[in-house]
Amino acid sequence: MNANTSVTDWATLFRLGNNLTGVFGVFLGSIIALGDVPQGLLAHITILHASSVLFFMCSWNALNDIYDFEIDLVNRPDRPLPSGRISLNHAKTATAITMISSILSIALCYWLISGSNPVEGFEVSDWYPSLAIWIIALILLINYEFPFGLRLKDKGLPGNISISISVGLVVVFGASAVFEPFSEKAWSLFFVGIFYNTSREIIKDVQDMEGDKGRNTLAMRIGSENARTVAWVMSILALASVLLPFAIGIFTPLHVVLVIPAVMTLMMVKGRIIIGEDAAASSLLKKSMLLCLAALLTSSLI
Repeated sequence: MNANTSVTDWATLFRLGNNLTGVFGVFLGSIIALGDVPQGLLAHITILHASSVLFFMCSWNALNDIYDFEIDLVNRPDRPLPSGRISLNHAKTATAITMISSILSIALCYWLISGSNPVEGFEVSDWYPSLAIWIIALILLINYEFPFGLRLKDKGLPGNISISISVGLVVVFGASAVFEPFSEKAWSLFFVGIFYNTSREIIKDVQDMEGDKGRNTLAMRIGSENARTVAWVMSILALASVLLPFAIGIFTPLHVVLVIPAVMTLMMVKGRIIIGEDAAASSLLKKSMLLCLAALLTSSLI
């Protein structure tokens, strides 16, 4: 290992901060679906699901930097790989280790459930939706990153949506950890996550246009102004996805007041997009999404 390699370099390669958000999403999904904090076997499975997501995201992010190595040599030479602080061989090894760790977390879930006391009322077949979600995430990874897949990362909007689907699935994965894979509340958060995240991914691509030479992002394909318009449309869909669950009774209609701060923050995004303040728009989208998740969690537990 390079003597200049630090823990910070590995955290940067894995994008550890974003991964911890994924871990939070698993626990959020389990709590919202259950209406309470998981206990006993359910808690163990939820922790293993969160662990699997953490390692899966670490592997995906490292793989992304490996495939972007040549581009980053020019556009982002300060990244751990192009700077040489982490070698390509070490990054490939870390990618394999983290993916294997994600698989082992899933295998441990199977072992726990198959060995559980029948009185607890859980069977392995009840957990199969979790396995299906993990496989879907793997298919998204293959078709996003690998040259022999669809290479969605170079397809503009489909790439943004595929990333957002993987983000939304984290919440459903959490719900499936407590054997509630079809929870209406969890699926409501799935769509909230898709629209918020797609809007933010597009805005981030607009921000990165100068450094994205060689990539075929939506912003590079249709221009910054048109991309901002698509991001604004996605933010409108995010607004609809926030309010609709209250309108149709998935969340208690009286609790709609809880999402007012999220809605007000989201409505401020259009102004920032119009004047081209992309960093501010991205920040507002993130703040609004966090306020929304906190509101929906509160509504579920009241």
